[in-house]
Amino acid sequence: MKRWRALCGVLGLTVVLASPLTASAQGAGRPLSVIGLLDAGERLEWWAAFRQQIRELGYVEGQTVAFEQRFAGGSYERLPTMAQELVRLKVSVIVTSGSAAAEVAKRVTSSVPIVLATGDDPVGAGLVASFARPGGNITGVTSISTGLTGKRLQVLRESFPKLSRLAALWHRDNAASARQVQELQSAARAAKVALQVLGVKSSDEFPAAFSAMTQERAQAVFVISDPFVFNERRRLAELTFEHRLPSMHGPSEYVDAGGLISYAPSYLDLFRRAAIYVDKILKGAKPADLPIEQPITFELVINLKTAKALGVTMPRALLLRANRVIE
Repeated sequence: MKRWRALCGVLGLTVVLASPLTASAQGAGRPLSVIGLLDAGERLEWWAAFRQQIRELGYVEGQTVAFEQRFAGGSYERLPTMAQELVRLKVSVIVTSGSAAAEVAKRVTSSVPIVLATGDDPVGAGLVASFARPGGNITGVTSISTGLTGKRLQVLRESFPKLSRLAALWHRDNAASARQVQELQSAARAAKVALQVLGVKSSDEFPAAFSAMTQERAQAVFVISDPFVFNERRRLAELTFEHRLPSMHGPSEYVDAGGLISYAPSYLDLFRRAAIYVDKILKGAKPADLPIEQPITFELVINLKTAKALGVTMPRALLLRANRVIE
């Protein structure tokens, strides 16, 4: 009996000593911060750049940080549920791609920090008070700078000096795209270019939109990017070939898919910069005190293969200015 009691005492002591060690071991392996990723589209390459920058800042996935991603793939109606899920998971910060995702995140939470990785003018969209002092729980970077839409039109006119009739394709469900349409309308009026605006809600409407462009004798198409349109960039390239329409785009991925010209900031760089904001917030900074950054440098990309297929000649001066030429 004494031996049995002694053995029980030893076992009991072993359990007492082992329990804290087990809890400590579990705690050491538990991620300290959870970053929510909210995207109205599914821009995987851009998010890969974000994650890489997080690693370079010293975070280790599964040990000091974890990711909860919610990508809508262009289906805007899914965003509210996805944003609510991230809030229920008590993520440390939500990183958004695109104005639609940012606007939904703002409606869902006023306490969880939100970092913009891309998007329209956040002041004009009512997301923040100002670029210098955002206020509230939102900060980050924007992919839109003053006059960017006009600059794209300028590049398009430089490419085709006789341009007088232009079509614009945009997604009707995106408020940010609607604001860009207004900017383009103003720029086109100033340039005395007739503008035909065509809004679509699904890819099924693309063929009719391009047929309408042909009927109105459009000389080029200005594609206003958003998550839905971005996912359809290869289909759009096929239609521009079919209707022999030179195209102007934002992100260079459109040109990689067969579009003619793109002019935009580097989205990979924007996502890397967003990771720096996340790092600051995880270390205690308040979003309200972090100024929102606008793009400084822009990339001009031209697809010469597409130009040859369309039977158009790109000005040599423009090709020399291009950051990248696809041949």
